Amino acid sequence: MIKSMTGYGKSSLSINSREYQVEIKTVNHKYIDINIKLPRTICYLEEDIRKLILSKLKRGKIDILITFDNFSKDGNTIVINSELAKMYIENLKKLATEENISSNIEVTEITKMPDVLTIKNNLDEDQIKKEVLQVTADAIDQLIQMRENEGKKIFEDILQKIDKIENKVQEILELSTGLIEEYVVKLEARVRELLKTEDLDKSRLMQEVVIYADKCSVEEEITRMKSHILQLRNLINADEPIGKKMDFLIQEMNRETNTIGSKANNLEITNRVVDIKTILEDVREKVQNIE
Repeated sequence: MIKSMTGYGKSSLSINSREYQVEIKTVNHKYIDINIKLPRTICYLEEDIRKLILSKLKRGKIDILITFDNFSKDGNTIVINSELAKMYIENLKKLATEENISSNIEVTEITKMPDVLTIKNNLDEDQIKKEVLQVTADAIDQLIQMRENEGKKIFEDILQKIDKIENKVQEILELSTGLIEEYVVKLEARVRELLKTEDLDKSRLMQEVVIYADKCSVEEEITRMKSHILQLRNLINADEPIGKKMDFLIQEMNRETNTIGSKANNLEITNRVVDIKTILEDVREKVQNIE
């Protein structure tokens, strides 16, 4: 099934006074580019998060933001830097004596000094890892659902455009079958006009027709176009990332279309070539956003 590379997912988890929130968004990208932002306290989980993303997403620019708050007493320890606090007190009293001001120092004032109080997290890393990966997986699943929904719309649109291309190709085939006959009639009339005679060198005439037929024949290009159309139809039903393969096929179809346009000396065929190229460009824009 086709998946878009554009999507958004969000999930949160609150358990045992621990709160997690994950937001993930993706846009189209030639390869896969993962940018992870998470709190310093759980930065050790970055590689595990990256592996989880890679197991579920194959292409796109991926930005993921994870927040984590631990409001429980478990795992949090308040540490007082007594030596630093004493140094603050000693220096403040010295300053008070030198400036002849009151030296009443409240303990609460000392705790506000930089680095006197710190909170250390003694977390159960295995449990935190389990919870983070759980909420991250939920957000990724939401993202994938959104990408699949968008992919369905792209799928339907591309199918319609493939049908239009196939119809145009068939019209070109029908138009091209009469080109040789038309050329023979015109060539004979032109030769008679120039030579002022009804006696023609049939062998020479047929030689010219063969040369012309070889130059203007688009049968090979039509055959390859039909093959590419069949491959496109098979590809868009595949259950795997197909964006790069589809992009290659569109390039090949565009190349065959250009060749048809350069070979066929016929206005009706040229008009259909222009139509096909316009449709292919629309398909190519859609393909740029397929995983």
